[in-house]
Amino acid sequence: MFNEKQTKALQKELDSSRIRIREKANIKLPYLEGFDVIDAANYIFGFGNWSYSTVLLEQVSQETNNNQNVVICYKAIVKVDIFDLDHSKHIFRQDVGFGTGVAKSPAEAHENSAKEAVTDALKRSLRTFGNQFGNSLYDKSRNYVPQNAQQNNLSKATVSLHKQEQKPNFYTRQNNLSQTDEQTTLQNLGLDIVQRNGFLLVTGKDVFSKKDTIKSLGFRWDNGSKQWYKAINPNVA
Repeated sequence: MFNEKQTKALQKELDSSRIRIREKANIKLPYLEGFDVIDAANYIFGFGNWSYSTVLLEQVSQETNNNQNVVICYKAIVKVDIFDLDHSKHIFRQDVGFGTGVAKSPAEAHENSAKEAVTDALKRSLRTFGNQFGNSLYDKSRNYVPQNAQQNNLSKATVSLHKQEQKPNFYTRQNNLSQTDEQTTLQNLGLDIVQRNGFLLVTGKDVFSKKDTIKSLGFRWDNGSKQWYKAINPNVA
């Protein structure tokens, strides 16, 4: 099914620089970001040799918390199909994922929880292919949590090539504000911008709580990677 190059890539140890950390109930949990595992699949299997589809997406619950935010939970089942290079052979994996959306607006809570559920199911389906998709993170005998782990570090974009972050040239794209004004606005909030694979990513603490200003600058929120992003080329979605 897999050629020698693909098999070697799948058997490699997981690059620790791809691992992100989140905290739940005072416990640090290692994970891979959604766009990271998609990039890994593109690199290992090939852009046209794999796909995924949402088999099921349904709402599980809805409530209002003490802050009067709408809390919605979705369940998703995602199927991943993998083909060999000439598409003569085919295998698939399928798994379930869950997502929770918390927002003032029910529509936003629905959107965030549904996206998170699909991303979670996709990652769980792909992890059956081994280390490069985070299966080794479930091995409790391995310590993937560095002592100085930061929750919101940026993920590496591919398995084989980790591009170094660089400050963007704010004069290479157009916006309603001047590029200098845009950068200054974010810096005044204690935030910064890095350039990664054709996108601008907002970095800093409490980025979601400052969403109104960030959204006004044209950035979008990706619930899978928990990041604000905007294409450098305005013609890119």
